[in-house]
Amino acid sequence: MSISLTRFKSNNFWNGPAGGWGLVGGRCVAMTQSGLMTKISAALAGLLLAVGWPAGAGPKGNPQASDEPVTVSSDHPRLFLRPARLRLLKRERERASARWQQFDAFLAGNAPLPEPGWALALYYQISGNAAAGRQAVAWALGPGADLRQLALVFDWCQDLLSEQQRRDLAARLQKGMAADAANDSIAAVRSRVLAAVALFDHVPEAPQRELEGVVRNWWNGKMAPAIKKGSSVVARDDAYPLFELLHAMRDSTTLDLRECCPRFFKDFPIEHLVSHYPAVYEAPENEYRIGPPLKPDQPDLRLAALSRAAELAMVAYDVNAAESQVLQGWLMHDQFMLRGTFGAPYEFLWANPYQPGLSYYLAPLVYHNPDSGRLFIRSSWEDDARWFAYFDGGAQMFADGHLTVVNPRSVAAPISLGEAVVCLGPCARKFRVKLEEEEAAFVVGLDPRRTYQVEIDDEEVLEAVTDAGGIIELDLPHGKEVGVRIREAPPLPAPGP
Repeated sequence: MSISLTRFKSNNFWNGPAGGWGLVGGRCVAMTQSGLMTKISAALAGLLLAVGWPAGAGPKGNPQASDEPVTVSSDHPRLFLRPARLRLLKRERERASARWQQFDAFLAGNAPLPEPGWALALYYQISGNAAAGRQAVAWALGPGADLRQLALVFDWCQDLLSEQQRRDLAARLQKGMAADAANDSIAAVRSRVLAAVALFDHVPEAPQRELEGVVRNWWNGKMAPAIKKGSSVVARDDAYPLFELLHAMRDSTTLDLRECCPRFFKDFPIEHLVSHYPAVYEAPENEYRIGPPLKPDQPDLRLAALSRAAELAMVAYDVNAAESQVLQGWLMHDQFMLRGTFGAPYEFLWANPYQPGLSYYLAPLVYHNPDSGRLFIRSSWEDDARWFAYFDGGAQMFADGHLTVVNPRSVAAPISLGEAVVCLGPCARKFRVKLEEEEAAFVVGLDPRRTYQVEIDDEEVLEAVTDAGGIIELDLPHGKEVGVRIREAPPLPAPGP
């Protein structure tokens, strides 16, 4: 299937008619094979040292210590607006930064807001405008308020609430938590966590039970084991609610849920970055980078805004990590600043334009994460690059403004993208290929976690085990054409009596 994208641009021209990335876990294959990874790691370490960032950051709570009670002891505001961030945002207002001016214009001008509760409450916290805060409270007490926004209004507008309003909102939060208790999606759990943190010490027992259930049963019992096994339990569009959840837990309870899955979270920012399609989508309010999945008609710009918000929240969560600095370099381009009524509050809350970033050109053009079985390849970091992705059992190609969904079992010849060659479909079992210098080679679409025999011309037969997605990275000679044959390894003989 081929999808034509009407408003994607590449290099200012319209296309179409209408160890993580070298540190831990998912590896930058091309860099590793060319010997550049040591140089890049050293460069990152030197740049971080030059600006005075120590290694590691933030509290180091251990979520595996499930026998300890999960408690919240901080004062309101507890959610996201911890003292350092609150100071930063108030300075943004004093300096009349572009992000504040955009946010202020919408709120002061009474623009229709897609998410009025949390936007008005945030505006109140930063500006001190009590009228905006009272509007947020009135909205929360009205019909149709969702649990996430209820929690933020309750937390951020505490000093404006009458006792009756406080009781009414607390009752709504408890009712919302109970009504959604069976929903274990990341977004639903995030909302219940926000509600529990906001309610903690306002009502007995229920908030603590919710937080302890999330940590012990949902995270330690379900999510973390699945992540460690390479299961796709965190979809790309789950990134923003996941990081809201992580921020809320760490800021209020000092528990860092990432501690259970350090490899996954070390890879996550760079995998999120490289998963974007190369071309930029121009919308009336700002330009967007778009990630999969892509709808057949046009991108979902709300999801695109939340994708950027997720990356901003990732950087805010761990500002000292090398991956965060590369992501910051990717984010700090003014044409991508969220300027619409939906995105502007997210942009203002999470962005830190004063934080240095590293060039995203340090990110890999070839990213292979064997833990999750995902592969992303770009021909360059330019907007007109060719792009290939294999994840969750499906393959996609993006070139010349068009996205093509590839059937992994029907491709008859190797696909070359300059930085790597990919063999899938019928050619994954028998093919001839000539790799240029530093080019990587992958066989894609085999059975996951299975042993195969690989025969390369003039070399001994070797055995290779596919990763979680059925991918094998091949170590082939460069500069000459070779034949490759792949077949299932025979089963091991049964043990004797």
